[in-house]
Amino acid sequence: MKKLINTLMIILLLASLIGCGKQAGTAPAGGNPSIEHKPVTLQIFQNLTLTDSEYVKLIEEPVKKKFPWITLIRTSASSSNLTLEDVIASGNVPDLIYGNITSYYAYEKLGLIYDLADFIKKYNFDINRIKPGILESIKNQSETGNIYTLPFNANIPILYYNKDIFDKFGVPYPSDEQITWEEAIELGKKLTRTDNGVNYVGLDVEDGPIRIYESLGLQLIDPETEKAAVVSNPGWKRVFDVVKSSFEVPGYIQGENYIYNIDNFLKTQNLAMRVAPLANMVGKLDDLLAAGKPINWGIAPPPTFKEAPGKGPEYSIHTWYITSQSKYKDEAFQVISYILSDEVQRILARNGRVPAIVNPELEKEYGADLPALQGLNVQNVFKAEPQPISKDHPYETEVAAFLKDAYKELAIGNVDVNTSLRNLEEKINKKIDQLKVAGK
Repeated sequence: MKKLINTLMIILLLASLIGCGKQAGTAPAGGNPSIEHKPVTLQIFQNLTLTDSEYVKLIEEPVKKKFPWITLIRTSASSSNLTLEDVIASGNVPDLIYGNITSYYAYEKLGLIYDLADFIKKYNFDINRIKPGILESIKNQSETGNIYTLPFNANIPILYYNKDIFDKFGVPYPSDEQITWEEAIELGKKLTRTDNGVNYVGLDVEDGPIRIYESLGLQLIDPETEKAAVVSNPGWKRVFDVVKSSFEVPGYIQGENYIYNIDNFLKTQNLAMRVAPLANMVGKLDDLLAAGKPINWGIAPPPTFKEAPGKGPEYSIHTWYITSQSKYKDEAFQVISYILSDEVQRILARNGRVPAIVNPELEKEYGADLPALQGLNVQNVFKAEPQPISKDHPYETEVAAFLKDAYKELAIGNVDVNTSLRNLEEKINKKIDQLKVAGK
């Protein structure tokens, strides 16, 4: 009997110890509201398009519900007129940066980059949940292939069009099947005209030729030779020929004006078609609808070249960076990993943001809760496969601005395509030499 009692006491003691061990264990990545947590404030610097209503609905509300002890404080570059450098200079380095995936080298120069490998392992985050093209794009951003950022959403370029302009001139809407850039320009010709003192423009491409050259996956610098890869690559001539032909449409260039942007589509509404990422436009279109100023618009797959059917431009990925200076890296990672859960990615999908994770069911729900997308053929969003962002040379972003110079001289500089290509190549090589001398 005594042995039995002793045995029972040992069993009870062990059970007690096991129970205590469970109580003292680390909470999972999602956190546990029943456990007392120390309040934490995470500073976010928003460096990309995200309307106030999108921020509240897609980030602030889900995070607050899941982590009531975490407070998010956002500084938006557009509304505050502050740059990231301004914020850093003030001594308030953010914990999280909501930015572009291609900003890696810029953030590295500012000493902000932090390798997420340890947190991925610590919180058992399944990196393969991320869409393969997005994950490849992330790994391509660093020279080592390490993961320094995780996505918020996949920002896919599409073709927007103003139905009222098409109706006004009796022109059929763009096809629900992908067309070529040359076909898009021919369609634009029918809509580029002056009517009752208003100059209508058929087609503009956001950021000049960028969306066009992305269709062919071109780079300005050869990573191996570290020289310009423009004149030697026939793809660039294809791109410049398309750009030049768009400028040659009668009525397209108005004096010195050759760029038509988001304001021409949303405000003056004299632009019939625009190729741009979803996040650049959809939130604003929904805000206009809520304000009682709706636009009669539609969407179609982005144009491509005939040799790349079914392909779209490169992904334009909105991502999260945890800064190396943050004192709350664990909490920041938990927030990011939760935003990448099925639960929150479903909220994104239903409100017009393409999910960053592998889950075909979410794409079927795309736009379901966003009034501005009701009645549109939203599956056109997924008809062109975005291309992974290539592994660029670190100087690629430094020389990309020269493309706008080339765009200008093709438009109003009386310069032919071959000359413009040579000028671009010379500028790029000169800049590369300067950067090397400066040790950058």
